[in-house]
Amino acid sequence: MKVILNKILFLLTISLMLGSCSDDDQIVINPDAETVATLSTTQVVLDKDEVGTDVLTVTWTEPDFGYPAAANYKIYFTKAGGDIADAESVNGGSSFSKTFKSEELNKILLNLELEPDEAADVTVVVAAILNDKTGYGILSDPNTLKATPYADLLDLSTPWGLVGSAYNNWGATPDAPFYKTDEAGVYVCYVTLLTGEWKIRKDNSWDLNYGDTGANGTLEANGDNIKATAGTYKIVFNENSLTYTVTPYTIGLVGSATTNGWDGPDMPLSYDSYSDTWRSQVKLKEGEIKFRLNNDWGVNYGDDGKNGTLESGGANIPVTAGYYDVVLDLNDLTYTLEKTLVYGVVGSGYNNWGATPDYPFTPDYSKEGVYYIKSITLLDGEIKFRANNDWAVNYGDTGLDGKLESGGDNIPSKAGNYRITMDLSDPNNMTYTITKN
Repeated sequence: MKVILNKILFLLTISLMLGSCSDDDQIVINPDAETVATLSTTQVVLDKDEVGTDVLTVTWTEPDFGYPAAANYKIYFTKAGGDIADAESVNGGSSFSKTFKSEELNKILLNLELEPDEAADVTVVVAAILNDKTGYGILSDPNTLKATPYADLLDLSTPWGLVGSAYNNWGATPDAPFYKTDEAGVYVCYVTLLTGEWKIRKDNSWDLNYGDTGANGTLEANGDNIKATAGTYKIVFNENSLTYTVTPYTIGLVGSATTNGWDGPDMPLSYDSYSDTWRSQVKLKEGEIKFRLNNDWGVNYGDDGKNGTLESGGANIPVTAGYYDVVLDLNDLTYTLEKTLVYGVVGSGYNNWGATPDYPFTPDYSKEGVYYIKSITLLDGEIKFRANNDWAVNYGDTGLDGKLESGGDNIPSKAGNYRITMDLSDPNNMTYTITKN
């Protein structure tokens, strides 16, 4: 523990040298000043069903610095035996306690790379840092918290996928995934198909594959290819009975606030298997929206009470202009609309520096702060990444070392089709990759 504490002291940049002060201005700090931190509990087992519940309070005493001093407090969480460089810090402000809700503490623990559903020791230390020109700071003695986090992402993955000329040129790219449903052995795939043929197979391999000899909805091992007409579908595969169904299926936003108005086609939402919701990042105008199925009014949802709960055929939902992260939960008919940053590619290598809208990134919902583009055609030129089709937030690469800087240099591009990944999860180490498809 001494090594960890020494590293924290180093990070705090403790200094008693006041070269810019006259002798009359020098401050004498009490060398025995201390803060004592305590935990409301020494063991927590977190549960995803307890979101919003207070689970831990860290309390500390006010140090006697020997003169009236204002201090800021930080709480450091470190995996026991780990490196302080990997510590998670939380600002405690100027108060003398901080209460953590279940989801807040869980995020800290997962960021420390603790395994879900496994208990591990975590070191908790409080730092008192003076706000004056001394830059002085002290540390509490460490407390140990035995903590068990939960996985905050659903795992609905299965070994099954859809392959074919109608989707991925018979395996040139990974198969379209089937996901678990609430019925054992029954899986669902939401997929956009080309006109062509497809089959179902396991583990992206031909060792076990199913087709439909007879085109009667019943599957046979090594059976015939299944014909498809271009469109977006919900495909349900029942492994128990070896049957399947194919249904046209899209969920989207319609309304005066959307690009195409009340006549559609609707702004499509994509299935997020990590939360079992439908979501998208969209630009909306001031106006109204609703959710509907298959670009048709047969099934549509609005919000009669403007309370985030949807009703079949309910009232239009008013929105102000802006960029939004839209999340629709069909399990309990709820939704959220939160303003957000929508990142995109801009430059002479794509859209003549904004002559047309930027090419949007898609968030990786399994990793906060990570965005990707599966396929973008670039020209010879230069590109940058920016938010909301505006230069207020933009990133380039000064040094061309794969690291992004705010307002950094343009990134050279060569003509071709590429996959781009951008990782903004660590503000001190933002990175990107551009890979030719």
